[in-house]
Amino acid sequence: MTDEVPEAVSAETTSLMPKRALITGASSGIGEATARVFAQAGFDVAMVARSGDRLRQLETELGALGVQAQGFVVDLSKTETVKEKIAEVIAAFGPVQVLVNNAGMGYTGLLADMPLVDWQQVISLNVTSVFLTVQALLPHMRQQRSGLVINIASIAAQQTFPGWGAYGVSKSAVVALSNAIAAEEADHGIRVVTLSPGAVDTSIWDTDTVTADFDRAAMLRSETVAQTLLHIATLPPEAVISHLTLTPSQGAL
Repeated sequence: MTDEVPEAVSAETTSLMPKRALITGASSGIGEATARVFAQAGFDVAMVARSGDRLRQLETELGALGVQAQGFVVDLSKTETVKEKIAEVIAAFGPVQVLVNNAGMGYTGLLADMPLVDWQQVISLNVTSVFLTVQALLPHMRQQRSGLVINIASIAAQQTFPGWGAYGVSKSAVVALSNAIAAEEADHGIRVVTLSPGAVDTSIWDTDTVTADFDRAAMLRSETVAQTLLHIATLPPEAVISHLTLTPSQGAL
């Protein structure tokens, strides 16, 4: 595997390129809804997740819409291989114009009692894998002289919720990371957006690392978040929403 990328293309050529997106955490929740909404809007979608069975189902479903829909089994928690694996995805699928970094995990527990291994797991998946995925795509976006990176943070990056300290720290880091990438890559035509949703009704609430008792009927739907992401992705290239907060109408949680 080499780091070679195609020669730079002109702005006119870039505007004529097909719409192509890479979405992480694409086998369920926000990621799955985003893959579906993007495909319905005519985007070719590269879907990255751990569940090969679900990715194959989505390939069939979304491919029937007349777009290229290809799933790639990648465990983003294994940060030592993330950059290489994402490079392999781009080699197989081709360059993309939009990256949606959605994969992540929830975690509840007091910081005073949190084992170091748990802390490292949260930071590794929620922050480091985002950094490495962006790093893998930047050479291609620089050559295109365009690109849109959308990183999913959380309302927990802005508001403090007891028991959600590690998660909030990780999502605050995603916001800071996004801002830094935006500042460094603007001259290359690369835009960066951070989306911070409030509570979204996904399987994160059913995982072993989260203990919470919220009214899931009052939460955002994954499809609502996905439609917001599509709006961001289809803005004209001279515009960018640097940070957008999206909450349920009844409040963040």
